[in-house]
Amino acid sequence: MKVVIFAGGLGTRISEETEVRPKPMVEIGGKPILWHIMKIYSHYGFNEFIICLGYKGYVIKEYFMNYFLHNADITIDLADNKMEIHGSRSESFKVTLVETGLNTKTAGRLQQVQKYINNEDFMLTYGDGVSDINIKNLVAFHKSHGKIATVSGIQLDARFGGMELNDDGKVISFREKKKDDGKWINGGFFVLKPGVFKYLQKDMKDIMWEDEPLENLTADAELVAYKHSGFWKCMDALRDKIELNNLWENNKAPWKTWK
Repeated sequence: MKVVIFAGGLGTRISEETEVRPKPMVEIGGKPILWHIMKIYSHYGFNEFIICLGYKGYVIKEYFMNYFLHNADITIDLADNKMEIHGSRSESFKVTLVETGLNTKTAGRLQQVQKYINNEDFMLTYGDGVSDINIKNLVAFHKSHGKIATVSGIQLDARFGGMELNDDGKVISFREKKKDDGKWINGGFFVLKPGVFKYLQKDMKDIMWEDEPLENLTADAELVAYKHSGFWKCMDALRDKIELNNLWENNKAPWKTWK
């Protein structure tokens, strides 16, 4: 089963990092967050990836073209213009890199990679989110219900605690931060049947996957949520990058399910 990853956005909310590289190439612990996402899937045996490029896509292309150089010792003989590779530590990834347009929105990006799917079920996620989600269980859940689309539902921790007050300002109840009661959000980590492309028939370059396609799948009762109550984190802003990096550096990264 192939894994499609959206990696073409501008990343404007983390512009401190994305002036020179696309957001999926922002590093956590010295490795692009894109690499971390791929390792999550690889841990469960899924090693074939289709990456939707856009903003500064050449940076991602160059990273994978020179992947063995990033992960090996090398000797360069400048006099003879020769290079020797010593003990390259590579992955079993097979990566298809697809130029899907600088300003194309997510539905249009997905539409453009249909030719690489081969009419099979496939997975889809975003290039900026990591999780300790069990991919094997996610796929089994998708197969069990028979619908076109599965989305992973996530409950976020509230950023702030809450108080309930009466008219005089007396505190009636007080609670510290916890997960938002009853609220589930789109956490990515989709599993999709090829029938999803019926919802991507017209020109989709200006349409978000999260809008019309998912709304229509919902209206047709073809979208089911896999509830994930474990760790999930989207690198949406610089503070998120700092938090993820601190977890990694302190050997407390919940998404690191591989050895």
